[in-house]
Amino acid sequence: MLAFTFPGQGSQRPGMGAEWVEHPSFELVDNASEVVGRDVAELLLEADQETLTRTANSQLATFVTSLVVLDAAERVGLEPAACAGHSLGEYSALASCGALSYEDGLRLVAERGEAMQDAAEQVAGTMMAVLGLSDDDVEAACVRTEGEVWVANYNAPGQVVIAGTPEALEAAAAIARSLGAKRVVQLPVGGAFHTPLMAPARDRLRKALATTTFHESSPTVVANVDGRPHPRAEDWQALLSAQLCSPVRWHQTLNALYAGGARTFVELGPGGVLTGLAKRVLPAGECRAFSVATPSDLDELAEQLAFRETPPPPPVPGERFSMTERLVVAPASGPFRPAPELASWTPSLPGAPRAEERAAESPAIAVGDLVGWAGSVEIRSPFAGSLEGLLVLAGERVMSGQPVAWLRADRTLQA
Repeated sequence: MLAFTFPGQGSQRPGMGAEWVEHPSFELVDNASEVVGRDVAELLLEADQETLTRTANSQLATFVTSLVVLDAAERVGLEPAACAGHSLGEYSALASCGALSYEDGLRLVAERGEAMQDAAEQVAGTMMAVLGLSDDDVEAACVRTEGEVWVANYNAPGQVVIAGTPEALEAAAAIARSLGAKRVVQLPVGGAFHTPLMAPARDRLRKALATTTFHESSPTVVANVDGRPHPRAEDWQALLSAQLCSPVRWHQTLNALYAGGARTFVELGPGGVLTGLAKRVLPAGECRAFSVATPSDLDELAEQLAFRETPPPPPVPGERFSMTERLVVAPASGPFRPAPELASWTPSLPGAPRAEERAAESPAIAVGDLVGWAGSVEIRSPFAGSLEGLLVLAGERVMSGQPVAWLRADRTLQA
């Protein structure tokens, strides 16, 4: 069972959209610019690290990039059975599952990013990762500290993120070290996210959530707040509001996906942090984790998931003597390009003569004829017949084993 996960703020990097510019899915970027009234392409292609670190920029850029990658994954036929996202990534997960429209997700993410940026500027705050200490001991370090510091992310056993004011964080870090923490690492963020210091942003986000329509999600999204699946549309307004000031229970979320049957975890978007966490949290012998941030990552994933684990059933005896139709499949993954002589051919519209009556009009395909290319790999037909139709559009990415053309076999080949 396949689960999609989506990264949050901190995964962004300069030029993270560059490798997607020529991909058909990049059209989502222009759409995003129209919805939010900003040049999103500039954020993905030209913004420097300092610009992208600003919360209002990083959240929007990460969300759009994740949805571009998702769109590309859907084009090759990948469909998850469950989804989840880390912090901001929860909005990507909801959009991927139909609980949020892409446009509503954009508006919410833009408002959330601006609100969190303003809240962070009102009260100075930051975050630290505590490594090598149990959840209980990290919580104890926060409770023992005089000042404003809380657990912000339960990322994995032995990896907990705390957030608060700089002075309180230093004090909590000292206590964590005294309790046996191996390391305490300062994170390059400009706010104490997922703590009560985000309360001003929560008030603003609530207003945006109140005017947003949520839908039943399919597949189900597991929530950050409680690590439980929530298919009901009416749950998400309160969950997203609570998420802003509550810790992200990520390793609990991964365990919930695993308990629901997920064994292959695919992170869609910039970075690969969630892939690393999945490898730490989940049973290595049972689960696989992949990160897809570029088109080449997607091609590699498609090869890995090319149905090798579930081989096709053996042919029915005598089937080849009565079958009248054939499917030509791609031998590799990559963008589909039809053969020049087939590129302009289209099948007749409904109501036209039946296939056998217009066979003379359809291109004749002989065994070994070139149908097109999957990336740089030739797709040649193992059958002879007349072309009934191409099953993918030029430029679409195909997965190894995916049908690309439909033939009606020559009668002379049949018994």
